[in-house]
Amino acid sequence: MIRSTLLKLSESKSFARWVTSNPTTRRMSHRFVAGEALDEAIAAARECNDQRMLVSLDYLGENVSTTDDSQRARDAFLEVFDRIAAERLDANVSCKLTQLGLDVSAEFCEGQLLSIVERARSYSNFLRVDMEGSLYTARTIDVVKRVRSQNPAVGTVIQAYLYRSEQDVQDLLAYGCRIRLCKGAYKEPPEIAFQKKSEVDANYVKLMKILMKSGIYHGLATHDEDIIKEAKAFATRENIPRDAFEFQMLHGIRRDLQQALVRDGWRMRVYIPFGTEWYPYFMRRLAERPANVFFIAKNILRS
Repeated sequence: MIRSTLLKLSESKSFARWVTSNPTTRRMSHRFVAGEALDEAIAAARECNDQRMLVSLDYLGENVSTTDDSQRARDAFLEVFDRIAAERLDANVSCKLTQLGLDVSAEFCEGQLLSIVERARSYSNFLRVDMEGSLYTARTIDVVKRVRSQNPAVGTVIQAYLYRSEQDVQDLLAYGCRIRLCKGAYKEPPEIAFQKKSEVDANYVKLMKILMKSGIYHGLATHDEDIIKEAKAFATRENIPRDAFEFQMLHGIRRDLQQALVRDGWRMRVYIPFGTEWYPYFMRRLAERPANVFFIAKNILRS
């Protein structure tokens, strides 16, 4: 119930205005978001690199409705790649297609994406296209396939809670596409998505094993210790080298586990979001762990 409410509120503009203007919630957002400026994200990335962790920087934003806003987002992503190169960071970049104009035109969005991927490739870097709600799944995969056929410096995300994901994995692997596997952070109906955690977990492990044996470098995005143990055991059984894939976790979540994986010799990438449009991302993180809501409410009452 709490998770559903939070996901619904993530789409509320009026609630967004309250959250983003409230000093307490703004402070709390820094647990999950590096800051609103690129300099803050660069500093967070440097700290991760110093701890032998890789990074994926994400300039937050989604569902833009004009070509001007989309082009501004594109320019921001180009700047992120320039800064990563200038700062000599071990980092790549993540983006959402609705931020690049997918709601305006798929063809226009594809051109936007291709220009960013070309910049990534010029630096021998990589762009990850994030997955959004199920209304965008097929369109996102189609755009990524077309761009991937022209430039290998792009990959995408598959959400294990969708029934369609196994077929999507097979289709993307046929293109040689690098995949980030996650469980899924949006509210989806039972007609298209597993509803029970046990079912989502089982499908995640199934897809994880397909990816790990594919010979392509993928990312396993999870904070679930049981799944991480299963991945490590599977890599050992199948003689999969530790540098043949990576674990991925979110900025501000399970730093202890991130550091333990690095100490044990596994590759670890931290997803670091930044930007002024942090509200939807913040609400989805709260929905994943509702206990955080009570922590925030307690602090608001004290303020």
